[in-house]
Amino acid sequence: MIAEIPPRSGTAFRLAAGQHLRVIDPEGGQVSDMLAFAADDPREALSNGRTFDYEETIRLGEGNRLWSNRSRPLLEIVEDRAGLHDFLLTPCSEATFRHFYPGKPVHRGCFGNLAEALAPFGIEPDAIPVAFNIFMNVPVGRDGRIKVDPPTTKPGDFIRFRALADLIIGLTACSAYDSCGGTFKPIHYAIEAG
Repeated sequence: MIAEIPPRSGTAFRLAAGQHLRVIDPEGGQVSDMLAFAADDPREALSNGRTFDYEETIRLGEGNRLWSNRSRPLLEIVEDRAGLHDFLLTPCSEATFRHFYPGKPVHRGCFGNLAEALAPFGIEPDAIPVAFNIFMNVPVGRDGRIKVDPPTTKPGDFIRFRALADLIIGLTACSAYDSCGGTFKPIHYAIEAG
């Protein structure tokens, strides 16, 4: 069954080891920030640094695993119809909006949405790490500078993960203007048997 995350909002849920999580961009051009925590001890969380180290790349896709701060793989990317994701940038927040969009209304962003969704699981805002930014287009220049371009996804593009441990997942429909090409759309997701 496919569930919807409305524009500029988020959710959290449990994902059992062996289950698959499919994240879908139903309209194209929308980013989804994803977090993962070990269900038995949420102090173990997704780590971009460990992932880059063990996977030996910053361009993660089909066949790569996402690792925890305790050097354990939490998720494997088993299918990727989008092919472009980011694991460098933190979830957008009120501070992000004040810094990058001074002329636009302040929004609590993905950080605020994730904090609210994860609170019932006992995960506090300070425990929120860098998110795996699904469908996000962050080119890295030869000089090391980064920028955020609109996603390249088409309607129906998706990525599928397999849980390698019992997890708590946080997932958003991103709220930042640059990340989503200036528009805000829903994200769909489905939890599927392995």
